[in-house]
Amino acid sequence: MKILVAGGAGYIGSCCTEYLLDEGHEVVVFDSLVKGHRQAVDGRAVLIEGDLADAGAIAAALAVHRPEGIIHFAAFIEVGESMQDPGRYFRNNIACGLNLLEAAVKHGVRKVVFSSTAAVYSMPDVVPIPESAPTRPVNAYGESKLIFERILSWYGRIYGLGTTALRYFNAAGATAAHGEDHHPESHLIPLVMQVAEGRRAEVTIFGNDYPTPDGTCIRDYVHVLDLAQAHLLALQSDVNGSFNLGSGSGHSVREVIETVRRVTGRPLAVVEAPRRPGDPPRLVSDSQAARRVLGWQPAYDDLERIVDSAWRWRCRFPGGYAG
Repeated sequence: MKILVAGGAGYIGSCCTEYLLDEGHEVVVFDSLVKGHRQAVDGRAVLIEGDLADAGAIAAALAVHRPEGIIHFAAFIEVGESMQDPGRYFRNNIACGLNLLEAAVKHGVRKVVFSSTAAVYSMPDVVPIPESAPTRPVNAYGESKLIFERILSWYGRIYGLGTTALRYFNAAGATAAHGEDHHPESHLIPLVMQVAEGRRAEVTIFGNDYPTPDGTCIRDYVHVLDLAQAHLLALQSDVNGSFNLGSGSGHSVREVIETVRRVTGRPLAVVEAPRRPGDPPRLVSDSQAARRVLGWQPAYDDLERIVDSAWRWRCRFPGGYAG
């Protein structure tokens, strides 16, 4: 299959591109490189440096390469920033996505798979969280993703475009060649690893009095290669709709810190601070629908294995892609 990966120079997009190529598919990466890294694009892929804000650029890319499917990772992802500058998030995550959809319809793309988020759910009433849970985002980032999910469904109804949205919980881990290199970094595992590397003085635990076994928040971590597998399965499937992607089991902040300490063998300075507003005690995915309907079978369902893969990548690229 010929596949266009929008945002293929980013963390998950680059790992997914590598996976697709390893599975024998032809990949065209379309990325502005505003957040992504040129060095993160697999050398076997075609790279088109372009911005989805430029409707003509993405239309031209589809006209030339004629992909059968699109995987759409191109989005801004910082929750805090989305609450400071919501317009930036709505423009990039919705309006730019519309340019991609318009071009997809015009040039006969069969299926679009969208990188969505568990942030569409907010505070859960039931844990693990099923796809039937109420969608009520509490930040502009989650709202932008949910709005685009709804837009996708309308393009499916009106134009017959196949669409699937995959709602991630916490993407983590790395391949041998591609890993997580955000600026600024906001995800727990790489933040803890920065302490192990000596690039950060300490890791902060926000809240130690949650109703969980050790008092810290519990989150669901899923390996990027398992995410990549799900995207390919969704692209190959005729099934539309939204699916959760997670391990189905959660790990606390303390468990993550201890796992990083064990894997790296390095001391970690830890400080405790008050809770952050809006942090739910537990966010764990019910991903049975993806397993049942898409045939998804995660191969890296173990926190230590996830952390080990991320640490191996960081040891290989201590300065990230720039290094």
